[in-house]
Amino acid sequence: MPRVPSDDGSVACVRVDLVRSGGTRRPCVRLPDDDALEGRVESGSCTSLSLADGDLVRVVIDREEYHARVVADTTGRSIRGAFDSRRLARTPGDGENRLTEWLAEHGRKPGDSVVLDVVVPGDQYGLRIPGERTVYDARRGPRSSLADIAEDLDG
Repeated sequence: MPRVPSDDGSVACVRVDLVRSGGTRRPCVRLPDDDALEGRVESGSCTSLSLADGDLVRVVIDREEYHARVVADTTGRSIRGAFDSRRLARTPGDGENRLTEWLAEHGRKPGDSVVLDVVVPGDQYGLRIPGERTVYDARRGPRSSLADIAEDLDG
C-alpha cells in the first residue's frame, strides 16, 4: 500500500469551511462546488471533488480511517460526520461522530477552515488543520458493486 504525504504533488489540498449542521447546530465540513474550487485549491491539481449527495467515502483524520456520507441541501454539499463503519455513516445516530470530536479537540468551530486532501478522488479523503502535514495510506476501496455485496452479507 503506497504511503503518500499530504504535500505530495498527487494530493490536491482544498481549503474548506466549517459551518453549522442542521437542527443540531454541530459543525460540519462544507464542500465547495466544483466551479468554486479554483480559489480554494492550495496545492495539487483538482477540478472536481468527485462527490455527490449520498456518496459514502473514506475520510482519514489523524491517521485513522473513518467513513462519511456526503449530504446535499439547499446550500450545497457537506460532510456532517465521520464514523467507524460504512453502516454507521449511513445511520449516524447510532455511532460516535469522530469528526465533531476531532474539531472540538482542535478548537475548531463554524467559521474556521480545515484542509481537505483529495487522496483517491471519489473514494479517500483526508482532513487536517491548515499548516499541518500528514501521511496517508493511499489505497482504493472495493468497487461499489463489491461493497454492496459485502454490505448485504454483513446485514
